[in-house]
Amino acid sequence: MNKACLFLLLGLSAATHAGEDIDPPEIALGERLFLETRFAQAHAARPGAADPVMATTATTDSPLPGPFAGQTMNCRACHMVDEHADAHGMRSYADFARRPPIPARNDGKRLAERNSQALVASAIAPEGKLLLHYDGEFASLQDLVSATLTGRNYGWLPDEHTQAIHHIARVIREDDGKGALAREFGGSYRQVFAAADAVPPALRLPVSFRLDVDQASDGEIVAAVARLIGGYVADLDFSRDAQGRHDGSPYDVFLAANGIDRAPAADEDATPYSHRLLDELQALRQPVFIDGTSHRFTTHDRAFVFGAQELAGLKAFLDPRRGNCAACHVPPEFTDTRLHNTGASELDYERVHGHGSFARLAVPAAADRGAADLPPSTRHPEASGRFRAIPSSQDKGQADLGAWNTVLNPDLPHSQAALRAKLCPAGGCDDDTLLNRAFAAFKTPGLRDLGHSAPYLHDGSRDDLAAVIAFYREVSERARTGGLRHPAPELAGVNIAPQDIAPLVAFLRALDEDYD
Repeated sequence: MNKACLFLLLGLSAATHAGEDIDPPEIALGERLFLETRFAQAHAARPGAADPVMATTATTDSPLPGPFAGQTMNCRACHMVDEHADAHGMRSYADFARRPPIPARNDGKRLAERNSQALVASAIAPEGKLLLHYDGEFASLQDLVSATLTGRNYGWLPDEHTQAIHHIARVIREDDGKGALAREFGGSYRQVFAAADAVPPALRLPVSFRLDVDQASDGEIVAAVARLIGGYVADLDFSRDAQGRHDGSPYDVFLAANGIDRAPAADEDATPYSHRLLDELQALRQPVFIDGTSHRFTTHDRAFVFGAQELAGLKAFLDPRRGNCAACHVPPEFTDTRLHNTGASELDYERVHGHGSFARLAVPAAADRGAADLPPSTRHPEASGRFRAIPSSQDKGQADLGAWNTVLNPDLPHSQAALRAKLCPAGGCDDDTLLNRAFAAFKTPGLRDLGHSAPYLHDGSRDDLAAVIAFYREVSERARTGGLRHPAPELAGVNIAPQDIAPLVAFLRALDEDYD
């Protein structure tokens, strides 16, 4: 699915974006809501008080001053851009932590289960079935946003859903228009949603987005908020030319300089395109390299280059007998948007409980799995969530099994068709086979601008790209020798030699661009 299709699904007008530097009103309001710090449970409990979790920004090293200190949780606290750019570099809507801190409540949780995902280009769906979050929990941005605003990352417990909806709606209705966001984005929420005359024309919502917040129900207000934030997230993308082809990274510039297609042909799927791309690269006799003289980075502290080492890394990446990386990270988006078990959860568990311990973890089969085994939800607030948990030395039953938690989960009806299509693309999976394919499986992330989203993997356990490649060397060897539980079949084809590591790192760095 291209971006225009996604806008249509969200009810947004892609045409209003073409050639404009100024965001349309619905995107601007989505950004304001993304930044809003009053939707959290801590604000409902203590209006005007600070949530201590906002005082600092967690990193893999020493904490930084929090950009929203003195306030309560918002989306931007975990999905940053330039908040710490001067000292620590830009972000592509990711944070700096292995797992982000969350507001303290009486359930004892202090961290989110997974690393914050970079949001730029996160909502692409080349096969037409959108799945979001590492485990494919959501089939639409609106569902994801609504669950986030009313969920644990905002401090709300599963049995507080009704209170959360009421509180968010009250913030919208009672906004007095005097806050910093209101001054920047057109006045009170009542005015902006009504497109009142006092709202500047550039911020006046199209008719289809307008809402009388006094007449609307709490649920209708929260749905409108979620739709607008979802539209804002859908609008986050990397640089593209007029034909919709990526053009912002050294890799893109190199392909263009050598007359190689930067995207599949109209009737060509991504996998055949990646095979053709490798053939064309192998046939290059005098490649035109990018030496950093005609292009420069402004947000990465290094030269804008694509040379012989980057080319060697690209060939290894595409070669099914070497890196086999494109089996899942298919160009030009560098993701197949499917779910695979790469062994990350197994190694995470074994760091706590020892080698071989994950193989002994007792996990119920489809017929035996009940609501208590699954993550807590509004319908089942007391569920254990033990298989979507950070491994703990105090409890050997806690692990993160990824999409195992989402497939066949009756509390997630909207995601089931897409999950089954992603995990069983040929069809015909019975429930046990489906559950085995979902076991410890996570959605393939895109690889563009990785320099702005470290640390890596869903557990944030790898600090740099060399460490990620070392991880794949380890898990691929274990997959070939039967040392991983339900591994993705693609892993066995990964044959990264020691001499491939530096070229692969160079190539991956050549996918960076100046996201701003």
